[in-house]
Amino acid sequence: MSSLEALFCYVDDFCRVFEPKLEQTRLSADNKARKRGKILTLSEIMTILIAFHQNHYRNFQHFYLDHVCVHWRQEFPQLPSYQRFIEWIPSTLIPLCVYWKHCFDFCRRSIFS
Repeated sequence: MSSLEALFCYVDDFCRVFEPKLEQTRLSADNKARKRGKILTLSEIMTILIAFHQNHYRNFQHFYLDHVCVHWRQEFPQLPSYQRFIEWIPSTLIPLCVYWKHCFDFCRRSIFS
Protein backbone atom coordinates (compact mmCIF):
# COMPACT_ATOMS: atom_id res chain seq x y z
CA MET A 1 0.00 0.00 0.00
CA SER A 2 1.43 3.38 -0.96
CA SER A 3 1.65 6.24 1.49
CA LEU A 4 -1.01 8.10 -0.51
CA GLU A 5 -3.38 5.15 -0.14
CA ALA A 6 -2.66 4.87 3.57
CA LEU A 7 -3.22 8.60 4.07
CA PHE A 8 -6.47 8.44 2.11
CA CYS A 9 -7.70 5.48 4.18
CA TYR A 10 -7.08 7.34 7.45
CA VAL A 11 -8.73 10.52 6.18
CA ASP A 12 -11.67 8.67 4.62
CA ASP A 13 -12.34 6.71 7.82
CA PHE A 14 -12.34 9.99 9.73
CA CYS A 15 -14.68 11.68 7.22
CA ARG A 16 -17.17 8.79 7.34
CA VAL A 17 -17.61 9.47 11.06
CA PHE A 18 -17.23 13.25 10.99
CA GLU A 19 -19.50 14.27 8.09
CA PRO A 20 -22.78 12.99 9.60
CA LYS A 21 -21.96 14.78 12.85
CA LEU A 22 -21.18 17.98 10.97
CA GLU A 23 -24.47 17.80 9.07
CA GLN A 24 -26.39 17.39 12.35
CA THR A 25 -24.85 20.53 13.84
CA ARG A 26 -25.27 22.79 10.79
CA LEU A 27 -27.96 25.39 10.91
CA SER A 28 -30.69 24.82 8.39
CA ALA A 29 -30.74 27.50 5.73
CA ASP A 30 -34.16 28.83 4.78
CA ASN A 31 -32.97 29.98 1.40
CA LYS A 32 -32.33 27.03 -0.83
CA ALA A 33 -29.44 28.50 -2.77
CA ARG A 34 -28.22 26.25 -5.53
CA LYS A 35 -24.73 24.99 -4.87
CA ARG A 36 -22.56 23.38 -7.49
CA GLY A 37 -21.67 19.84 -6.54
CA LYS A 38 -18.09 18.83 -5.99
CA ILE A 39 -16.42 16.26 -8.20
CA LEU A 40 -14.08 15.16 -5.39
CA THR A 41 -15.20 14.00 -1.97
CA LEU A 42 -14.21 15.80 1.20
CA SER A 43 -11.74 13.02 2.03
CA GLU A 44 -10.07 13.34 -1.39
CA ILE A 45 -9.70 17.10 -1.02
CA MET A 46 -8.31 16.72 2.50
CA THR A 47 -5.89 14.01 1.33
CA ILE A 48 -4.45 16.30 -1.34
CA LEU A 49 -4.10 19.17 1.14
CA ILE A 50 -2.40 17.00 3.77
CA ALA A 51 -0.11 15.44 1.15
CA PHE A 52 1.00 18.94 0.13
CA HIS A 53 2.29 19.51 3.66
CA GLN A 54 4.12 16.18 3.57
CA ASN A 55 5.93 16.98 0.31
CA HIS A 56 8.72 19.46 -0.34
CA TYR A 57 6.90 21.95 -2.54
CA ARG A 58 7.06 25.63 -1.67
CA ASN A 59 3.62 26.58 -2.91
CA PHE A 60 0.40 24.74 -3.47
CA GLN A 61 -0.06 25.75 -7.10
CA HIS A 62 3.17 24.05 -8.19
CA PHE A 63 2.31 20.99 -6.11
CA TYR A 64 -1.17 20.71 -7.62
CA LEU A 65 -0.21 21.37 -11.23
CA ASP A 66 3.19 19.63 -11.33
CA HIS A 67 2.62 16.71 -8.96
CA VAL A 68 -1.07 15.97 -8.42
CA CYS A 69 -2.22 16.57 -12.01
CA VAL A 70 0.76 14.69 -13.47
CA HIS A 71 1.57 11.84 -11.09
CA TRP A 72 -1.74 11.26 -9.30
CA ARG A 73 -4.10 11.53 -12.28
CA GLN A 74 -4.82 7.80 -12.02
CA GLU A 75 -5.68 8.01 -8.30
CA PHE A 76 -7.90 11.07 -8.85
CA PRO A 77 -9.34 10.60 -12.38
CA GLN A 78 -11.76 13.54 -12.18
CA LEU A 79 -9.40 16.23 -10.94
CA PRO A 80 -10.87 19.70 -11.29
CA SER A 81 -8.93 22.69 -12.51
CA TYR A 82 -6.60 24.39 -10.06
CA GLN A 83 -8.97 27.36 -9.71
CA ARG A 84 -11.96 25.13 -8.91
CA PHE A 85 -9.94 23.18 -6.33
CA ILE A 86 -8.86 26.43 -4.64
CA GLU A 87 -12.52 27.44 -4.34
CA TRP A 88 -13.21 24.24 -2.37
CA ILE A 89 -10.40 24.66 0.17
CA PRO A 90 -12.32 26.95 2.60
CA SER A 91 -15.01 24.28 3.01
CA THR A 92 -12.37 21.90 4.40
CA LEU A 93 -11.09 24.20 7.15
CA ILE A 94 -13.23 22.83 9.99
CA PRO A 95 -12.86 19.15 9.01
CA LEU A 96 -9.07 19.57 8.64
CA CYS A 97 -8.72 21.23 12.04
CA VAL A 98 -10.78 18.52 13.70
CA TYR A 99 -8.77 15.82 11.88
CA TRP A 100 -5.44 17.30 13.00
CA LYS A 101 -6.69 17.59 16.58
CA HIS A 102 -7.84 13.97 16.40
CA CYS A 103 -4.38 12.88 15.17
CA PHE A 104 -2.62 14.99 17.79
CA ASP A 105 -4.76 13.56 20.60
CA PHE A 106 -4.12 10.02 19.34
CA CYS A 107 -0.35 10.61 19.31
CA ARG A 108 -0.41 12.18 22.76
CA ARG A 109 -2.41 9.26 24.19
CA SER A 110 -0.04 6.70 22.68
CA ILE A 111 3.05 8.50 24.00
CA PHE A 112 1.83 8.92 27.57
CA SER A 113 0.14 5.56 28.04
